[in-house]
Amino acid sequence: MNLIKELQWRGLIQDIMPGTEEQLTKEMTSGYIGFDPTADSLHIGSLVPILLLVHLQKAGHKPFALVGGATGMVGDPSGKSEERNLLSEDILAKNQAGVKKQLEKFLDFDQSKPNAAVMVNNYDWFKEMSFLHFIRDVGKHITVNYMMAKDSVKKRIEGETGISFTEFTYQLIQGYDFYWLYANHNCKLQMGGSDQWGNITTGTELVRRKAGGEAFAFTCPLLTKADGGKFGKSEKGNIWLDGEKTSPYLFYQFWLNAADEDAKKWIKIFTFIPATDIETLIASHEADAAQRLLQKRLAKEITVFVHGEEEYLKALATTEKLFANQNAPAESLSAEDLEQMEGVVKCNFSRATIEAGIDLISFLADTGIMPSKGEAKKMVQNGGISINRKKADNLQMPVTIDLLLHNTYILVQKGKKNYYLVTVA
Repeated sequence: MNLIKELQWRGLIQDIMPGTEEQLTKEMTSGYIGFDPTADSLHIGSLVPILLLVHLQKAGHKPFALVGGATGMVGDPSGKSEERNLLSEDILAKNQAGVKKQLEKFLDFDQSKPNAAVMVNNYDWFKEMSFLHFIRDVGKHITVNYMMAKDSVKKRIEGETGISFTEFTYQLIQGYDFYWLYANHNCKLQMGGSDQWGNITTGTELVRRKAGGEAFAFTCPLLTKADGGKFGKSEKGNIWLDGEKTSPYLFYQFWLNAADEDAKKWIKIFTFIPATDIETLIASHEADAAQRLLQKRLAKEITVFVHGEEEYLKALATTEKLFANQNAPAESLSAEDLEQMEGVVKCNFSRATIEAGIDLISFLADTGIMPSKGEAKKMVQNGGISINRKKADNLQMPVTIDLLLHNTYILVQKGKKNYYLVTVA
């Protein structure tokens, strides 16, 4: 298997250093990607680098996952217009533990295998290094002219906010990571997003100048959505890999709702389905796009990869109950159906309040389904609220005990895809 050609077909390579393909066909190569521990979970923006490491390991090479305990204390200017807040050691330690736990789901860390994955933390080699040591043994190898020529630095210097010395040094610190892994683990390859190209090439330059060695690199494109929206975002924010932060049902829904053009691109990037099968799948989809075959297969593959078969089946069951038979009355859903719907937002409400009398607008605001009465009123006026699968168009509609399904529940739909199960007790 030619790893580079496979990744190019999947749309996973943007920039590549000369000699990289030859290196990967010559011998088992150690390669790494850095993960930013700014949260205790990775989100779907991290899936591409994870998949690059998985592809690398599947091709017989040795993946290193670097958690940036030290770089997380500095801040990377790449792709950012402002300096970010720095994190404390305690928060970083908690975040690193969460990231490590997630990566262990995707990579094989069995140390009896020659290409077992390895996790490293750059805080381990930076914590004892003094500032004088760093500027003497690292800084002297890279000129300021070289550093200022990087696009990420140039944009910040020319922008209104400028760039602090802290962030200016980031590329040297990341470059030293590559050098350290090269010197201590014979790691010859670094991968990352295209916004990291400047930092990565600083690393290859440091390996060349400080160690007299040769290092290689490639980057993948930063993903965008066909409608111009930011990839990985929903109206609720980031789509996290942690099922506690983003339920498997909502995770599944994100992929299921992909636009056709996005689905054609993402099925190559986010799955391991062979090229011939993907081409067949795309042809079948184009013959009858209404069936959404691409989106269903994409959502299945990536949900199983991240959350496992069982959580995928639960997400599928909830989707079918909520969407497959929209014309069926809500009363046809059993109490067990309602209780077991994964990913539906659940909240409680006082029976006494309903018995005393409450209107729909107040109910939507008081349950937290809508942030305010004003927002609730707009949503109802725009036809965006359904109660027990019936469109609510009366602003003064009373919410009464008669509405309770199985004398306990009210099923609220907000917009096309957001469901809330209110338990009245």
